[in-house]
This record gives sequence, C-alpha cells and structure tokens, in this order.
Amino acid sequence: MAITLTMLFLGTLLGFIGAGGSGFIIAILTVLFKVPIHTSLGTSLAAMVFTTMSGAYSHYRQGNIDVKTGLTVGLFGAFTAYLGSRIAGLIPVQSLHWLTAGMLFLSAVMLVIRLFIVKKITDKETSETASRGILIMKTAIVGIASGILSGTFGIGSAPFIQLGLIVIIGLSVQKSVGTTMLVILPIALAGGTGYYFEGYFNFTLLLQVLAGTMIGSYIGAKFTNFVPVGILKSAMVLTPLITFK
Repeated sequence: MAITLTMLFLGTLLGFIGAGGSGFIIAILTVLFKVPIHTSLGTSLAAMVFTTMSGAYSHYRQGNIDVKTGLTVGLFGAFTAYLGSRIAGLIPVQSLHWLTAGMLFLSAVMLVIRLFIVKKITDKETSETASRGILIMKTAIVGIASGILSGTFGIGSAPFIQLGLIVIIGLSVQKSVGTTMLVILPIALAGGTGYYFEGYFNFTLLLQVLAGTMIGSYIGAKFTNFVPVGILKSAMVLTPLITFK
C-alpha cells in the first residue's frame, strides 16, 4: 500500500508537468523502498509499456504520429533494448547506480536542448526525396541508440528519441512528440522482457507502481493547462536532475 500511495503522489506530479518519470520510479524504489536496482530498472521499463500506451493512442487520434517511422525506429530499438537488459545484468550493482544516475543527468541536458534550442530550428517533415536506404539507415541509428540506452539503464530515453526524430530523421517537433510515444512501446516491452528472463522482475511490484502512477497521471494532467509554459519546461528539466541527486 505504501508503494501504491507514493506512486499515486508521484503520478499526479508527473501528469501535472507532463514528464515520463522513469527516473523517479527507479529512485523511489531503490532509495525509499530498498528494491534492488536491477529489479527497479525492469519494473520501470515494464511500467512504461502501459503508461505510454494511452499517450500513443491519443497522439495517433490527433494525427501526431508518423506510424511508419515510429514502428521502424521502435523495432530497431526493441532489439538493442533486449540486448541492453542482458548487459545490465552483467554490471555490478553500485556501478549501475552511478551509470543510471549519469544517464538521468544527460537526459536533463537533452531536454534543455529539446525544449529551448531545437524549437528554434525550422520544422520540417521527413524528406520525400531522400532514398529509402538513407531513411532506413537514419531510423536504425536512432532506434539502436535509444534501445541500448533504455534497456541498459531502464530509462525511457524520450529526449534522445525526440532529438533523433527531429535532427536526424527530420520530423516536425509536434510529430516527434507523438512518434516518440510509439517508439517507446516496443523498446520498453523488449527491455522489460529481457529483465524478466534475467530474473529481475516482480509482477506484484509492477502492479503497485501502475496502480499509483496511472491514476495519478490522469488526475495530474487535469491541472496542466493552469500552469505557465515556462514553469512546465523548467519542471521537465528539473525532474531528472532531482532524481540524479
């Protein structure tokens, strides 16, 4: 019950500021509830499968997803996410703590670039004149990099995926947000599966996390429009930084 109530509070906060919160989930489970780091990473990835599902559907209904690009990047990412989960099992616990914290800090840096710098770049859709081979190569680069980060460190990699979709593939900022939701689904599923086969998975813990975060996120999202955009952007950047500390 304590985990569920804590995740309810966390989910409300995350839904309010529009953040994914995988880093917070990992930090709370490991620090507050003393859950082993590997199990926390696997739980975080598995939880993302469910928490991004509704977001992906909503963005699809709004026309904000490039389905072909999202599926291609996601499939490449799924392969390396599974590989990353196996790599994580070989990393000593203390080292994995620091590596995951470092990735959360880097996520904050990527969010700064995504929110305050990349926005200034002129939006452009995927080039129709680019050869099929080049597009596949670009999607492979984004997917492989995102998958290995997610699988190894249990994070959503949303900032990395969005930057890749915008800068490397050439999606608009709006479509990059929705397509990222689709990309995360197969990556989180494959990564979570890898942790399951490694023995770092607890179904009861997953249900406790989901019960809190999904209800909380729904409640918190109701208040998002009442907060100035500048505050929301700052909160999104501070979220992984606080987790890092």
